[in-house]
Amino acid sequence: MRTEDVLAAIATGMWRWDDASGTVTLDAEAARLMELPAGPGDHSESAVRSRFHPVDWNEVNGIVALAIAEDTLAEARLRIVDGSGRVVRTVRSRSKPVLVGERYQLIGTIQEVAEPKPSATAAQTSITGDWRRSREAFLLDAGRALAEARSTAEVLRVAASLSMPGFSPDGLAVFGVGGDRLTIIGHHGHSAGDDEPFTDLPLDTDYPASEVIRTGRAIYLPTPDDYRRRFPVTWPLAQRFGRQSWAFLPLIVAGRTIGAWMAAFRHPVAFTPDERSVLTTVARMLAQALARAGVAESERELSLGLQRSMMPTLGPDIPGMTVAARYVPTGGGLQVGGDWYDMIPLPSGRMALVIGDVQGHDVRAAGLMGQLRIALRAYASEGHRPDAVLSRASRFLHGVTDAHDNGDHSGPRFATCLYLEVEPATGLVEIARAGHPDPVVVTADGTVLLRATEGGLPLGVDPDSDYPTTRFVLEAGETLMICTDGLLETGGHDLDTGWARLRGVLEENAGRPLEDLADTLVQAVHGPTSHHTTGPLADRREDDIAVLLLTREGAPVRRPTRRTAMSVAQAEPERIAAARQHLRELLHDWSDAEQVDSAVLMVSEMVTNVLVHTDGNALLAAEIAHGDESRRLRVEVTDPSDELPHKRRPGEMASSGRGLVLMEVLADAWGVDPRGEGKSIWFELYEPAAGAEPDGGPDGGPDPALPAA
Repeated sequence: MRTEDVLAAIATGMWRWDDASGTVTLDAEAARLMELPAGPGDHSESAVRSRFHPVDWNEVNGIVALAIAEDTLAEARLRIVDGSGRVVRTVRSRSKPVLVGERYQLIGTIQEVAEPKPSATAAQTSITGDWRRSREAFLLDAGRALAEARSTAEVLRVAASLSMPGFSPDGLAVFGVGGDRLTIIGHHGHSAGDDEPFTDLPLDTDYPASEVIRTGRAIYLPTPDDYRRRFPVTWPLAQRFGRQSWAFLPLIVAGRTIGAWMAAFRHPVAFTPDERSVLTTVARMLAQALARAGVAESERELSLGLQRSMMPTLGPDIPGMTVAARYVPTGGGLQVGGDWYDMIPLPSGRMALVIGDVQGHDVRAAGLMGQLRIALRAYASEGHRPDAVLSRASRFLHGVTDAHDNGDHSGPRFATCLYLEVEPATGLVEIARAGHPDPVVVTADGTVLLRATEGGLPLGVDPDSDYPTTRFVLEAGETLMICTDGLLETGGHDLDTGWARLRGVLEENAGRPLEDLADTLVQAVHGPTSHHTTGPLADRREDDIAVLLLTREGAPVRRPTRRTAMSVAQAEPERIAAARQHLRELLHDWSDAEQVDSAVLMVSEMVTNVLVHTDGNALLAAEIAHGDESRRLRVEVTDPSDELPHKRRPGEMASSGRGLVLMEVLADAWGVDPRGEGKSIWFELYEPAAGAEPDGGPDGGPDPALPAA
């Protein structure tokens, strides 16, 4: 008896579906079942496809793909419709997919199955529809949750919490590969120590997870008998857990098997095509999530390694001084940018403090920062003065960035930098500045002063740029702060508004321990942080932050003298406004507001006269000293000209000539002192004693005869 006759007797037909040519070969029984013309023959794919119910046809591609991936039979229950779309029968298809290049052929059978009763059909249709909707909702939720997981631990936690529709596993394990050994990345639903027998198995062990990793194909074990029959060697290890069904699926990323996922069930599971499809989809998402988490963890580890290697520890201690520092990286990427700080012991016994910011927040910026930091250390250790250190560093950076200009097409990079040397015994500070924000001094009485310093262009812009040095003394109890612009500008601020915000924080926290002050400064911008912050908080940062604080220890004098100084060059007339602002900051608690206005007016006049009537720069120095009953303000403006000013009587319409007249009217004392080279013009104001009436017009306001500022 022929095979065809036997198959026809049991209402079973044969077919061959060639995906490459788009033709389907049917025998006579298969053609009858498909409602196609009687007799064997070839039919177009579209003709055969038109005989399947549209809902059932949508499932076919997924079932075939799953069978190809698992090297199993593709089984499906399909409804056949006639030309009018009416369902005439239901068939069951069982086919073996055979890959031919990148396309496939299906070779198998179709068999008519009995129609269930109408009531059962309605119930089955309802159940099937509900299950499909539940499956789609589950896969969407699972995909979203796994996509948001940031670490391997989070991925495993999400995988353990997945509740699959109708067949949720109660035991999960994720296996990885370490050389030629099987490892367990994580598990759920087992007691502590249950994973020990499986943590170091050779990959050639007769164990389902090992075979899945070796072959890249899923293994389904619906019953304990299936497990015992296929894997007798390792069955005793699995038997003690009391499970009834197991699914082992490969974790594949970019065509490479990186591990295996086990889902174990306490109840029997048949692993129907739909159930296998769900498990396979979850395994794919799980593999992608683990791969992403692994990359993210590697980047974080690399980031922390770069931070540890590039951010120095503060030490050795500076005798008589306390130092604190913070570095907070910007968000994204490797969490390392171009900001840095450093502390360098010098041969002279001094200590150098450096802070800087290389343009950019990428890997190249971090690399240039490391090179520049080493160069600065080398130049400082050779004993060069601050101006020479920055000049050499600028030439170095210009050469490095120019040589690598064609590497990433981003053009030459520059860096801002502030380099200072401090003499611990005397508190003498010498500063050279390259396009960086000025330092800040918090005096012993809590006054916050932006310490104006001369400076040059950022490093790397002009290899021949000069960097003049500014000197001042840090008194006992005073704190020096240097920072990068990230501390000022984060949160939508510019340098001016950022400085105003920072000044309030410094005033409110003056006198606190230095470590607490460093934390408070960063918290004022970003919220709580640690010495080196990474993770979600760092991801929200707009710019790197580096801040370094230095306090000179010792008890301050009972009433310390408050000082400030700055220079105004011929080419920088805009710094006259800064001079006025510095004087107002110095006089922030002066009791007589009219005297403050007078002092600002006289300083503006004195500095302007130097720029207009001489060829040199103006050096402004101001101090507030305590007398027996009140305080005294003394301001000096020095210039290199030997020509002494003369008091004139300007007419009503004259535009100049009032400088000395103003000083004579507004100052309590004033004078002009010749120097070895140049001269110094000075004035003094005496703060009224407590309870004294300020000088002024009849109503206590400014004298109406005085010109407005």
